[in-house]
Amino acid sequence: MSLIHALVAKGSTILAEHQAGQRDFSQATQTILSKIPPNNSKLTYVWEQYLFHYISEGGFTYLVMADDAAGRRMPFTFLAEMQQKFTSQPLASSSSLSDPPAYSMQGTFGPVIAQLMTQYNTNPPTDELTRAQAELAQVKDIMVQNVEQILSRGERIELLVDKTDNMATQATAFRRGARTVRRSMWWKNTRILALSVVVALVLLWVLLAQFCGAGLNQCGAKS
Repeated sequence: MSLIHALVAKGSTILAEHQAGQRDFSQATQTILSKIPPNNSKLTYVWEQYLFHYISEGGFTYLVMADDAAGRRMPFTFLAEMQQKFTSQPLASSSSLSDPPAYSMQGTFGPVIAQLMTQYNTNPPTDELTRAQAELAQVKDIMVQNVEQILSRGERIELLVDKTDNMATQATAFRRGARTVRRSMWWKNTRILALSVVVALVLLWVLLAQFCGAGLNQCGAKS
């Protein structure tokens, strides 16, 4: 099975979906929908051995989850056709979809998604795949991101905050230590300078004592 789960959403609100597999991927799809920017974009998310492909255009998001072996060409062809069928629905242009309730089009468009998934899983149209390959060759903005990285981003941010706090504490301790070292060096230099002055005075006295006597009275008597 290549295509496993497909849906159409308005923002993060799912309007219609169909799931061919048994495993529940609702948390992953909701996470991806919450991260999709409002501007038009095409993107592929990687999670385990699965790929989540989507097209976001006109405020609607068309998303399909597929096996890694399906690649990108066939899923994006499926999304293009699902988008075309959705926009041709009368309700797709209705003002009621400005703020639609969840699964408001499940009854009308859910079977369309199911039929398309069955068609593409059993016998995808070759001509559509060839056309999509030529179109996708010109697309430069399809990126690959990892869903696990998105889910763990909060944990990494908390870790970064902890490291920042530790660095701030270490910086404060370093500044205090630097002030202590500077103060210690100043007193040390002052003591050395004072000692040098004393030593210089003693040496001067010794030199004068050789000529003038210990009390320097002989030089005064000679004068």
